[in-house]
Formats: sequence, structure tokens, C-alpha cells
Amino acid sequence: MPAEPPDAAETPAGADPGPEARLAGLGITLPDPLPPFGEYVPAVRSGHQLWVGGHFGTRPDGSIHTGRVGATVDVDEARDAARAAALNLLATVRAELGSLDVVARVVHVFAVVNSTPEFTGQTGVIDAASEVLVAVFGDRGRHARLAVGVAALPGDLVLEIEAVLDLVPESR
Repeated sequence: MPAEPPDAAETPAGADPGPEARLAGLGITLPDPLPPFGEYVPAVRSGHQLWVGGHFGTRPDGSIHTGRVGATVDVDEARDAARAAALNLLATVRAELGSLDVVARVVHVFAVVNSTPEFTGQTGVIDAASEVLVAVFGDRGRHARLAVGVAALPGDLVLEIEAVLDLVPESR
């Protein structure tokens, strides 16, 4: 059972307001969590961690970011897809845990970018997802990461990200 997040009104001045309050302060409303598109679950708890499977970017109208970076998708579009993938990932985390406030740390992010062999800017693309995680979680959103290019992704997705999160002890 998830720990109860602190009430933002009770947060002392100068204290970390927490991810939920930070998300609200940024004016971000998370989308509905993505359903699994195969024989898997979107997230798995293991001990004090939550392992979150691959998430891709969707637009506000629900359409999926597709294409290959360096061919049909430019860097700005790819960064938009990375930001959207991070928001979709956060929606899954909230659905699984009940609140983002029970995340103690974003430990690791793994990202794959559908890109041409000549494109070498995968890190800059995935920085957009990392920036979302740091904006929402503050310092506990800073994570280890691997970002690689691949020749293709299912459904011609632009990219996918997955993450490993540590949970606060009360949420286990």
C-alpha cells in the first residue's frame, strides 16, 4: 500500500514540495496511462524498486510519435516525443503507486531512439525526457542513463524510454 503523500499545505517553507506539488506547479496534467501493447505489464515492483517498461510519446490528441530521426523526424520533433514519453511513464508510475511522492529516486533510464546510422544525437534527444524527470523530482530525478540509436522500433515509434525507480520505505 502506498504511503500517504504529505499535504502540500503542510510543507514547511524551504522544504521540498514533492513531485506531485512540483508537477502541479509546472501546470502539467498527466495523460491516462498507456495500456500494454503485448503480453507484459507496464510496471513491476521488486523489493524497494519499481521497474517501468518501455514508454513512447503521444500527442495531446492521442496520436503516437512515429518516424525515424535523421530521416522523417527532426531533432525538435524527437525531443517532443521524448518529453511526451516521460509524461506517459510518469502516468504509469502514478497509476501503479498512487502518487509520485512515494518515489525516492529515479535510479536509471534506458532509452532507444529510432534513427538513421548517420544520426548521432540520441543523447540530446533523450535529454528532453531527463529534463522532465528532473523538473518533476528535483535532485532525486537525476539518474544514470543509456541512450542508444536503433535501426527500427515496433510500430515505427520514434523512441522508447524505461526506468528503474527506488521507492520510499513506507510504500513497499
